[in-house]
Amino acid sequence: MKLVTTPIRAMIAVGTGLTAVSAIALLSPPAAPGLLDAPDLRLTATVTTPAEGAYWHTRTLWKTTHPRQLGSGSNRYWVEEQRLDELWTSRDGKAWIGFRTLGTRPKSAADEKAWRRDGSPAKWSRTADGRTVDLSTKPDKGRVRAVKGPGTFFLDGQQLTFEEVQKLPADPSGLKTWLGKAARVSRVPEDRVEENVRGALPTLLSDLPAPKEVRTAAYQALLTMPGVRSLGTAKDSLGRTGVKVSIDEDSVVTELIVDPDEMVLLAQNQTTTLNGKPFPNKTYTKTLFQAGWTDAAPSVPALP
Repeated sequence: MKLVTTPIRAMIAVGTGLTAVSAIALLSPPAAPGLLDAPDLRLTATVTTPAEGAYWHTRTLWKTTHPRQLGSGSNRYWVEEQRLDELWTSRDGKAWIGFRTLGTRPKSAADEKAWRRDGSPAKWSRTADGRTVDLSTKPDKGRVRAVKGPGTFFLDGQQLTFEEVQKLPADPSGLKTWLGKAARVSRVPEDRVEENVRGALPTLLSDLPAPKEVRTAAYQALLTMPGVRSLGTAKDSLGRTGVKVSIDEDSVVTELIVDPDEMVLLAQNQTTTLNGKPFPNKTYTKTLFQAGWTDAAPSVPALP
């Protein structure tokens, strides 16, 4: 395939840098006035990659801590925001994305106690320091929309057709070489090429409809990159078993849990620090519930 020499802005930014989104933890605080019961997501989490269907589909839950405390007086507390995202992409590259906020919750038991002392509010329009916000403990109605773009799949600065995604190198060395070349023709500075390749490899584990052989190569290639360690088997927040991989880069630590059978991403946790302190805007948890082909048409994400 021919690589484009002009950098191209990503058609969709899925799976990186999202804030105000959240994945639901199974061991949530007891139900309280103004809070909905946390659903048991074990029954809705299926990650399979059937070979046929009209759309490549992912269903993902995100969790992040709101960057500012809520509450009043001495009753201040941190909250977690939750959001469900779904993405459908047809073979001709047309895409639709659905969003649904699932509600805001006190982050910990101590935060819940402070929230109760604050009157158990179900909505917030101001943070504790007076910033304007629009938060609620209840899910919103959600929405779905077509994604504007050229009708291609984005990878490492390149817009690929479905056929080109199928032809990506299926060996770790060849895949790294291809991604390095893509980074260079996309005018990534030479001292950032390796970092760029390392960041692109995980996207092949869920975001693109790559064949299993390519996903396997992406996983194997990732393990050869600097700052990447395999941490053995681990369970995600839904109790699913996979292989845990840590990616350590300066002030950002990313942990992946990968299904070793399907070679798809189950969960991703990113922790970012700024001057040695947690930086909530770039810290999140991502849980992938579904990845694979489907004939179901795009629609507003259903509640779990």
